[in-house]
Amino acid sequence: MDQVDLVVPRQRALKHVQVREHVRSLIEAQPPGSAAPSERELVARFGVARMTVRQALDALVAEGLLERIPGRGTFVAQPPKNAGRLTSFTEEIRRRGMLPESQTLLARVEQAGPGVARALDISPGDPVLHWRRLRRADQGIVCVEDAYLNEVLLPGFLQHGTPTSLYEALAARGLRPTEVEDSISADRASAEEATVLEIAEGDPVLRHSRRAVSDGRIVEVSRTCYRHDRFTVYLQLADR
Repeated sequence: MDQVDLVVPRQRALKHVQVREHVRSLIEAQPPGSAAPSERELVARFGVARMTVRQALDALVAEGLLERIPGRGTFVAQPPKNAGRLTSFTEEIRRRGMLPESQTLLARVEQAGPGVARALDISPGDPVLHWRRLRRADQGIVCVEDAYLNEVLLPGFLQHGTPTSLYEALAARGLRPTEVEDSISADRASAEEATVLEIAEGDPVLRHSRRAVSDGRIVEVSRTCYRHDRFTVYLQLADR
């Protein structure tokens, strides 16, 4: 996960998120070509600076939900025709126009338990790299992620500390994931998760499990717990 120096004041960042999510909710059901709320309308509604409104709209443009047409204004964009590429958390957050940040909570070599071993297609007790990170976007906590990596494929991975980006580190070794298997489910936060995510125990959370494969080799298994109010999953499906 790339470390980014954040210079946006917290209050402005929170306002930016409020404006962005308000506009998102307005345009979700609108057909392509519909006009987005004007900057003037949003400034008046939220009582914020025009720069804050522009930042919120920029994020939606970066996501591909809005498009700017010079001399005309900002409109709901046409949906993309091709499925999006496989991205890491850092890449996805940047694509949405936000600033990613990560904090390592744990990084060590340990023995694989039965579930992790089965997912990585190794034997229980085999060495795995366990990397837990608290992940943020625009300073707000988004999720806590536990990644498990096959240590045999990544000798010396933690020798010089944790990398800034997992997928970039895998790519440097010729192991960037080329396909993934994802599962997503709704649940409630445990006491430990609630403490880390700064929510109440029992609050709704989104659980995301991933098994990442690089040219037929399983390189990563991850389990991520998202705050329900900080992240939306977008899926694009096609009947080919």
